[in-house]
Amino acid sequence: MLDEGAVSAGQGHRRTVAGRYQLLSALGTGGMGTVWRAYDQVLHREVAVKEVKAPDDLAASEVERMHARLEREAWAAARICHPNVVTVYDVAKEDERPWIVMELIRGSSMADLLKAEGALSPQRAAHVGVEVLAALRAAHAAGVLHRDVKPANVLMAHDGRVVLTDFGIATLEGTSGLTMAGEMVGSPEFLAPERALGQALGPASDLWSLGILLYAAVEGRSPFRQTTPLVTLRAIVEEDLPPARQAGSLASVIEGLLQKNPEERLAAEQTHRKLCAIRDGRTTGVTAHPATSQVTTPIIGSPVAPRPDRRRRRTAVLGVSAVALLLVGGGLTYRAANGDGQESTAAPEKSEPSRSSGSVEVSVSGERSAYQGSCPPYNENAPTFTATFTVDRTPAVVSYRWVTDKDSLIDDEWQTLPFAAGDATTKSKSLDFSTYYGESFRTLIGVEVRKPQAVRSDSELLVIECDEG
Repeated sequence: MLDEGAVSAGQGHRRTVAGRYQLLSALGTGGMGTVWRAYDQVLHREVAVKEVKAPDDLAASEVERMHARLEREAWAAARICHPNVVTVYDVAKEDERPWIVMELIRGSSMADLLKAEGALSPQRAAHVGVEVLAALRAAHAAGVLHRDVKPANVLMAHDGRVVLTDFGIATLEGTSGLTMAGEMVGSPEFLAPERALGQALGPASDLWSLGILLYAAVEGRSPFRQTTPLVTLRAIVEEDLPPARQAGSLASVIEGLLQKNPEERLAAEQTHRKLCAIRDGRTTGVTAHPATSQVTTPIIGSPVAPRPDRRRRRTAVLGVSAVALLLVGGGLTYRAANGDGQESTAAPEKSEPSRSSGSVEVSVSGERSAYQGSCPPYNENAPTFTATFTVDRTPAVVSYRWVTDKDSLIDDEWQTLPFAAGDATTKSKSLDFSTYYGESFRTLIGVEVRKPQAVRSDSELLVIECDEG
């Protein structure tokens, strides 16, 4: 980890962790813990020690999950043996919690460099890109997705090394996840569209973040950053990439990596060739190939739909796990373009019930529907709504979607709930808000059905009040 501008811990307070690592000074402190410069009294060398301290009011189950995530960070980094990835030496235990011990990188972060010196030249940015890409390719080959590539997690060592660090939210092949269903973690402005939509993740998702990093390197800011996380995520999903006016020959690489559809992104090998050519001052005519050719890690989640034609682009379909994009300030109405390029309100199809088509009853109930605290809500505290559908016969197919008050939509497309012959005539579907972060709001949650008949449930009140800070 980083060693530049360390904050003194005081000569009179030299704590020793696990009887071995003497804490010397704080390298950085955040809301969830501290990274320390420390001295290994066994091997007689300086190291970095990462401490995570849970808030006093955090539930015991969430504290355990936080500690498990810290250990997961160590496991992820330890899987990767590469000079562009921070080396983990040990996971020490002290006060019934883990402390990660890793190499001490003497230098500064890319984020600090951009603040101090401003935007980089395309050639220098390409050099950084080559090194970060090498780290990502090594990680992907080891079955690790980083998921949080950004300038703050790229360290620029005084010896010339570029080091990728902070695997705290990485996913590992062959292990279960530590995020709750639909939980969204990471820095919003660097998230790939498929992550914002809760869709499939793969190496291409890290390549998107690399593209954002390169854009920020030459332009001095990330391309989709907005005033709030909500608006930023919407921009990532819906908006075109602003031109990178300072990118020069790097522009084609940035554009290739920042394709909304991961299958259309520049692949790792082609990215490497182009970046090397720019770094070395050579021209390149390498053709972009889809990033899917480089997938070496199992895809996590549901498949990603092909990107709509830009000439007939419609507002992206946001599923339940991306509900944070929908419900702010009492609900946002999403509109979709029809085949003629005109907008429609996507109103439900109205039809009269008939004996031949069957009938359905739907009701909605809520749990923990009034929430106050930090956002996103932790899973066990997150507001959850359950829709119960009862059909009069089977087989049957129910077409439904979740809605809020004033007819604003949660599901832009209709969902299908099949009842096979012989099935029970009652089934349930749930919606939770464990991924929501943004402004406080209140709205009504209900379900609209269009088949086998048009019917709408009663609505339940939802209130989320996010603590500031």
